[in-house]
Amino acid sequence: MKVTLYTKQNCSYCSQAKVLLASKNISYTELKLDSDFTRETLLEMFPSAATFPVVVVDGFNIGGFTQLQTMINEQTTSTAKLLNE
Repeated sequence: MKVTLYTKQNCSYCSQAKVLLASKNISYTELKLDSDFTRETLLEMFPSAATFPVVVVDGFNIGGFTQLQTMINEQTTSTAKLLNE
């Protein structure tokens, strides 16, 4: 799984996303607003992006922190079920 986070400075959800990924040992690439991309560039790539972070998994924009958290929790639950069977 390839994860890219588009973040901005002083963003609590961006920080939470990085902590969540690190806690699950999921590597990610972080791109920062105004140093790696501009708002205009971001909106050209992801017109529906309304909040930060923008989370891209395997080339697909899955949304923000909440969607990332849901995806990871679902994967953890599925893995746990497989291991218990």
